[in-house]
Amino acid sequence: MRALIEFIARHNHWFLFLVLEVVSLTLLFRFNRYQGSVWFSSANYVAGKAAEVDSKVESFFSLSELNEQLTLRNAELERQNQWLRKKNEALSTEHIALPLANPKAIDSLPPMRMIPAKVVSSTLNRRDNLLTINRGSSDGVRTDMGVVSGTGIVGIVYQTSSHYSVVIPVLNSHSSISCTIKNRGYFGSLRWDGPEIDMASVDDIPRHARFTKGEDVVTSGYSSIFPPGIKVGTIQKAFNSDNGLSYRLQVRLATDFGRLRDVCVLDNTAMREQIELLRAAKDSLRIK
Repeated sequence: MRALIEFIARHNHWFLFLVLEVVSLTLLFRFNRYQGSVWFSSANYVAGKAAEVDSKVESFFSLSELNEQLTLRNAELERQNQWLRKKNEALSTEHIALPLANPKAIDSLPPMRMIPAKVVSSTLNRRDNLLTINRGSSDGVRTDMGVVSGTGIVGIVYQTSSHYSVVIPVLNSHSSISCTIKNRGYFGSLRWDGPEIDMASVDDIPRHARFTKGEDVVTSGYSSIFPPGIKVGTIQKAFNSDNGLSYRLQVRLATDFGRLRDVCVLDNTAMREQIELLRAAKDSLRIK
């Protein structure tokens, strides 16, 4: 305490100067209109800048949650879009007039749960790349579930623990996903041979198929993993297969794996039940 008193006594002239400065500035800006307006404008500018910086900092830290919401929304909208397209094509083919007042005149959208997740680690420079996401069995993730981003497919869940899962992405030599050329009906298998992380190939497209550069390739829906219509990529080139009996398409992938952070795991329970029922029926027939 004595040291503090001695310090104040030693520098009392500086403290007196600061007090007088504060008093004089208060009198200046309070009782002079022009100086008061200058102070008010300057204070508002500084306060505005401070609020702007605070808003940017808050927005930066909320980007992760926003990206997760956008990924979920994009995936859900893409699913709804493909479902409505199929219903429209079916109605146009059958020439059925759909009464809008009757909600039972059209089937409801098949149920599907989407589990948001984040990529916590990944490799891109190997022949057999892997992704790790921060969702596991305790979150409802199981093996053989499809994984998508907000722009397209990512891969298939390979292994799970309680809180994490390993995903085999498209960028893996063991990956093989059934695809089709959108609105064309020609099917093939998506494979990746590397080394480009934005390119893959679709094999076994029949020779009589007709398509053009820039057309979309989407999932076929012929499995319990991915529903139909999820974007895979766009056609860049076409080559003859090794045996000359089919085409191989070079496809630019819709998912940017170099910047991949937010994904969704697809819990396609309805389709899984159908596949399990069909498998059980085949097993029973085999026993007989």
